[in-house]
Amino acid sequence: MKSLYSAAILALPMLSSAFSPSSILQQTSSTSNTALAATPSRLPFSSQTSSTSLGALTTTQLPEKLYFPQEKEIPKVLGGLQIGLRKLCVVTGASSGLGLNAAATLAKTGRHFVVMACRDVEKGKRVAKEIGMPEGSYTVMKLELANLQSVRDFVANLKAFKSARPLTNLICNAAVYKPTDPEPAWTDDGFEMTMGVNHLGHFLLVNLLLKDMAKAKNPRVCIVGSITGNTNTVGGGLVYPRADLGNLEGLDKGAKKPIAMADGKPFFGAKAYKDSKVCNMMTVSQLHDRYHEKTGIVFSSMYPGCIAETDLFREKRPWFRKAFPWFMKYVTGGYVGMQEAGERLAQVIDDPLCNKSNVYWSWNGGAQQVGRWSPDGKPRGAGGSGGEIFENEQSDAVRDPVMAKKVWEASVKAVGLTEKEML
Repeated sequence: MKSLYSAAILALPMLSSAFSPSSILQQTSSTSNTALAATPSRLPFSSQTSSTSLGALTTTQLPEKLYFPQEKEIPKVLGGLQIGLRKLCVVTGASSGLGLNAAATLAKTGRHFVVMACRDVEKGKRVAKEIGMPEGSYTVMKLELANLQSVRDFVANLKAFKSARPLTNLICNAAVYKPTDPEPAWTDDGFEMTMGVNHLGHFLLVNLLLKDMAKAKNPRVCIVGSITGNTNTVGGGLVYPRADLGNLEGLDKGAKKPIAMADGKPFFGAKAYKDSKVCNMMTVSQLHDRYHEKTGIVFSSMYPGCIAETDLFREKRPWFRKAFPWFMKYVTGGYVGMQEAGERLAQVIDDPLCNKSNVYWSWNGGAQQVGRWSPDGKPRGAGGSGGEIFENEQSDAVRDPVMAKKVWEASVKAVGLTEKEML
């Protein structure tokens, strides 16, 4: 155990330096607009993995706008006939990684009809077939979280599709991670891309769907969290930079260009991701406090484990891409495969044991320490593969009710939610 801990501590500078400003400036100017895949656990059924990945775009290659009103999909209709007696579930970022594997796992139970909310509809259709999602168990709809009008258009199309049937489950999984970008990219509405997609786009989506979900039986909302936003974990507390919203100077001022960070400070890609995850987890606690008692909706977050071989790290140097999975498997014990990750996320939605609100679900130790030695040679207890689901503890910063309330109020203003739209 002592040798494992020592090895992990010695390797932390390597991980921190990979996300430091000097490392960012030294790396190639080619940067990624990669969708983040989080990492979840096991259900009594399995799904195949897919090698399909999102294409990388440099900041200079990003189009001036990602979505135009005329691109709005023609609403699908008569969805009730397709859904039948199954629960209706929306999964964002369902065309790759964690979201795809969770969507496939839920669809294969036969208990859920899945709406795959994707920025690339054709890709969504293709990968759904590749991973073996049963025909008639899903549909794919356009959702560009980097454009608030697209979020509103998606909600309108979803309501047209499902008709009077309420939405039962919502998984907010899609995310972008741009740790090596020296300069920020911007959403169509002028928000820094990481915060705009990971937090603000989902914040609007959840709020626009709450009235409908309140009509469903046993509804659940899960917003995928991360250890990187929790400073009481190895990845969040010991790996630079740490999440820190400051006094919310940036978000309070509207968080629009040129404001690139929630704390109002200069852009730092790795920290922007961690800050967005803090906002995600704070949103869960605020949703619970405001709406759980009167609606019965179960609000939760989860940490799926470290998917070390995700496209998340595609822009890293070759040595990092080779070393990181090995390090997470055999030193920290935090490694989990994509299929198991998807099963974990699906479990939070499908398992009767997860019918408790305001919980941060984790598996196998939850990454608050490095793994302990086990006879098979793989460290256990650090959030990696295997283990049982449990209620994890978030950091004091994430559980700060005063800051969570400020994040909520600033986010309402930022996305333009009206009293009529809110529950």
